[in-house]
Order: sequence, then structure tokens, then C-alpha cells
Amino acid sequence: MARNGYAHMVLDHTVAQLREIYSDRAKRLGDIRTKKQALAYQDHVRGAIVRGFGPRPGKTALNAQITGVLERPTHRIENILFESRPGCLVTGNLYIPKKLAAPAPGVIGTCGHSATGKREGLYQGFCQRLVRNGFVVFIVDPFNQGERDQYFGVPNRESVQACTRAHNMMGKQMELFGEWFGAWRGWDKVRALDYLLTRPEVDSTRIGLTGNSGGGTMTTWTWAYEPRFTMAAPSCFVTSFLNNLENELPADSEQYPPGVIGAGLDIADFLIARAPNPIMMLGQTYDFFDRRGLELAYKEVKRFYKVLKAPEDSVGLFIGPQGHGYSRHNQEAMVSFFSRHAGKGKVTRLAKVDELGEDLNVTPDGEVIPAGAMPVFEMIREKAQNLAAKRPGITAAQLRTRITKLLNLPDRGSLPHYRVLRAGSVTGNRIARYAIETEGHIRALLHKYMDSPHTHSLDVEKEVHLYLPHTGSEIDMAEDRLAMSLQKRHPIYALDTRGLGESLPDEGGKDFFESYGMDYLSNGYGIMLGESLLGRRVHDLLSTIDLLCNEGARKIHLYGRGQGSLIALFGSVIDPRIKSVVLKNAPLSYQSWAKVPLVSWPNANILRGALKEFDLPDCYRALGRKLQLIQLWGPDMQPIKGRTLKSDLEKCGLSGDLIIRS
Repeated sequence: MARNGYAHMVLDHTVAQLREIYSDRAKRLGDIRTKKQALAYQDHVRGAIVRGFGPRPGKTALNAQITGVLERPTHRIENILFESRPGCLVTGNLYIPKKLAAPAPGVIGTCGHSATGKREGLYQGFCQRLVRNGFVVFIVDPFNQGERDQYFGVPNRESVQACTRAHNMMGKQMELFGEWFGAWRGWDKVRALDYLLTRPEVDSTRIGLTGNSGGGTMTTWTWAYEPRFTMAAPSCFVTSFLNNLENELPADSEQYPPGVIGAGLDIADFLIARAPNPIMMLGQTYDFFDRRGLELAYKEVKRFYKVLKAPEDSVGLFIGPQGHGYSRHNQEAMVSFFSRHAGKGKVTRLAKVDELGEDLNVTPDGEVIPAGAMPVFEMIREKAQNLAAKRPGITAAQLRTRITKLLNLPDRGSLPHYRVLRAGSVTGNRIARYAIETEGHIRALLHKYMDSPHTHSLDVEKEVHLYLPHTGSEIDMAEDRLAMSLQKRHPIYALDTRGLGESLPDEGGKDFFESYGMDYLSNGYGIMLGESLLGRRVHDLLSTIDLLCNEGARKIHLYGRGQGSLIALFGSVIDPRIKSVVLKNAPLSYQSWAKVPLVSWPNANILRGALKEFDLPDCYRALGRKLQLIQLWGPDMQPIKGRTLKSDLEKCGLSGDLIIRS
């Protein structure tokens, strides 16, 4: 069936949202003329950033250890192990210049997405250039890089083999209770700074922060989040969220700070948050982070600092001649900037980097898990268990209110307009097609499978059977046993909500479930907008039901499979017009997704913060005899079978009140 260009629909809708938001932001920035106005804007920015990060954890004992010392001609390197939170071991290398006459300026180094973390040659390079110029440098491994593999010993770990995919797995599970993986990453840097400031070699009034790519991300976020840093130089990250979206550039889960775009912020605002402290932006001529966004950010930050009457050299920009990476050119620009603002003299250039190997390892086996660290997935499981133990019982009315709030549904004040599209056919069945305009550029694609040749109007029966597919109605109607059986009994409607079916994004030949696909990107931008892609899909369903009821439907029978089962479930809890609901391949619970290291369900199926309020079995119980469940799926999107299913149901408090069919 032809898609008629709907593959870009969700992307174009989000682009339009961001363009409108950033048009308002540009005007707001342009209207700032006085210091008072600038500080008011800065207060707004800081508030949005604090909300995005969420509450800070309580600081606990660092339990720092020096596990080894390497002597080099001009400096020494101490291998440091500390706990950023109980059981969370962080590995780092502390570079200290020899012959220090007084406390020296310090720098926290953040790693980009290199498998070897702090041992990556380019990152050893910037540490060595800084230490040769009199800085004490502490560089630490991020989660799942260097020595911090959180899935050490986990079987069948192909989905988290790369550090970026591991970040997304942890970030996905943290969404279950409304936390952001970027805040966990930032907290490691805060605690690294806590350790650095315990060292007598360090001057606490001169502290820098730098890193490239993913390290540029964490430099940008942590700079805004932690006021003890006095200067920063993010490399190969700063651009505009809009550029990344338009260029179809998905990012790690830590690169999607919750709510910031909805609050009117762009990446440059994370730098503005700390004005007038010195900041240098670094990029590359051929970087995939769009240099147009970098140049715009520089102009915005430069003008803001000027309003605050900051010294002219407080804001710097350097664009190297290469592709993505912390090249020598960028490192030297950073060292010169830090040296100037730390009151250092002439900069010493380093002709050759003295790369070290496993001598930089902090732990005996080069892995923190055998050294006693608690994996993040176990921390997630523990958090989910604690929340479940504290969650009180919930009434159907309370559940409806809480789900509606978490879905953040837009207003449905008026009936949606619909278009009658060209008819189609699947497996010989005649299909009427309708585009229902539910929000902005969004159209939910409704298909009606029927015997009648009359496909040029919308004629709705009093009793409607509406099906929500796993990835697309065309596939399910031709292949799924439930969907095919429904076609034999009733005229059946099938709804492709945004980003599914006819509006399934073009993945360039890759699978829809690709962990860095367009569905993932759309979900990430929903998080930054303060929205929910899952919530918007539920909105498409409810808007469609509004239309069907207006056209004569009196009873709605709802069916959902896989991803469609979650849309149908939440819609059924909210909307009393739905008289019955059959869910096939629905997940048993969100709790079950927090109990295991690996979850195959795409990010867009998580209702952010749900486990703080309720779990899916609460919804099943609330629907009572309206509901049938067929072949529940586990976290791996595979059927839960036999005794395991019976045991899991009993643990969730589900019994004979529901009809469970295999």
C-alpha cells in the first residue's frame, strides 16, 4: 500500500513545533538589553535545567582509593577508584604536574563514546597537554566505557555491545520511574569534582571542565548543573536541537534532557546558564554536529555575555579543520583558553602524546563489576522494588487521573477533520482509507476492511471494532491470527497512530526496532518537549473515537497487539465509551521491565514516571470484565509461557477475574 509521503509526517510535525518555539526564543533573546533582563532570563534557564536533571541524590562517602601510581618525566598519574553513589564504582586517572610550588588549577575530563574510555589516545592527549601546562587533570570512565561495563557477565548482550546502546538501555529503564540517565552521568562528574577538591595540589577557585562528543555533551550539561566549575570547553557537541532534528541525527538517552525544549531552551542556554564565567565552544569543519548551529550558539552566547559586560575574551569559538573528534588543533585551543583564564603564562605545546595502555587501569581485572560494583540494572531493579512496596492501592478514578496526567494529552476541544484517501487492498480485501487530522501536521491513518465497494465516504456502524497494530495495520491484517479472524466476523477498522503503519518512518533499510532509529529520535524529542510519544498515540486513538462516535458509533470494541496493546490499554482506562478491549502480546507489567538487565520493547512504549504512580496490572484490574488478554509478552517481546506465566500473574495480583487465552 502506498504511503503517500507519510514517513516524514512525525518528523515534520516536530520540526514545526521547534521552529515556533525557537522563533519565540530568538525574539526573547533579542529583546534583552539590560543586565536585569539578562539575569531574569538566566533564572528561567537555570530553573528549567534543574527540573530536567531532577532532584540531586544525597552525597555519600566517596571511599576513594589510589590503586596505582605511574611516574612520567613531567608528571605522575594516580589511578583512582571512588563511589559516586553507594555501590557505583568510578574509575579515573589523576594527572599531577611535578614540582608544583603552589596549588594548581584543576580540570575534570569527560570522555566521548570510546570503548576504552580514559585510555583513548585522544583523551590521554588532552590530559597530557593540560598537565604539561600546570593543570591537575582528573579524567573518569563513563558508564559502559573503559572499566565500567555494567553488563559484565550478562549473556546474550548483543543489544548493549556498544557503549551507546548500553547507555540507551539504562536510560530506557530509568524512564520507568521518571529519572534521566544524563543526570546519573552528570552526578559522576560532580562526585569526581568532589574528589578533585580534596587534593591539596588543586586550587578550588580555578576549575575547568572539558570533553569531546559525548564528553562535550556532559561538559555542556554539567557546566550548567554544577556552579563550582569556573571555565569550560565542550568540543564537538554544541549546535541546536533543531539542527539535530532536521538532520535526522538521533542521540544517546543522556542527550535528551527532559522538558528543556518545552521550556523554550536550546543547547546554547546551557552555556548561558553560567554567564559570565569563561566558556569556549569547540567544533570541527566536517562534524556531523551542524556547525551552523554552533556558530549561531556562539553569537547568542557572545551577545548575552556582552549585555552582562563580561570581558571580551570570556567567550571563545574554535572550529578545527577535521571531522568529528578532539583533534590536536582543538586540544591546543582549549589549553590556551584555560591557561589564559587560569592566569598561566606561555603555553607549552606537546609534539607527541605518550600513550599508555593497561597501566592506566584502576581495577585488577580492568572491570568494576568483579571489583565489587553493583550494576546499574540492579540499582534500577532495587529502585523499582522500593517504589512498588510504597505504592498504595489505587482506585479506577485515581488511575484515570494519573494516566491522563502522565500521558500529557493535548486538548481535544473540537472534532478532527478527516480526508478520504485513495482506496487500497490487502490480501484481496477492499480497504477504505481516511487521514484523520489529530494535531498540527499529524494524521492518524484509519483503514476500514469491508466487502462493500463504496470506499469514498465514511459510513460508520453503530457497533465499531477498532484494531491497533504492533507496527502497522497492513502487516497485522495480513499475518496476525487475531486480526485476520476479526475480518471474517465484522467490518473492521484498523488505526495506524503517528509513526506506525503508513507513517512508519523511513529507516533507510534498517529495522523499525533499530535502537537509534527515527521512532527512538521522535520519542527523545517528545521527552525534551515535555510530551510523550506514547501519549500522543493515545491522543490519536481518542480523537479517532471522537470522530467515529460523531459519525454514528454507539459501542466501541477495541483490540490492540504489541505496541498497539499499550495504546489500547491506556485509551480504555481513560475513555468509558470503549465497551470491551482485547489485548494480544501486551506486556505483563512495567515492573517486569525493571527486573531484568535487557528490555527489547522500544523506548516509545514507556510512560515516563509510571512506576511512581501505578503499574500495568492496575489497569488490567480496573478494566475488569471488559478485558481479555491473549498471549502476554515478556521484556524480550516474546511470549511468557506455562508455569512462568501463572506465577507472574499471581505475583501481579491477577487471577480468574481476567480471561487469559494462550
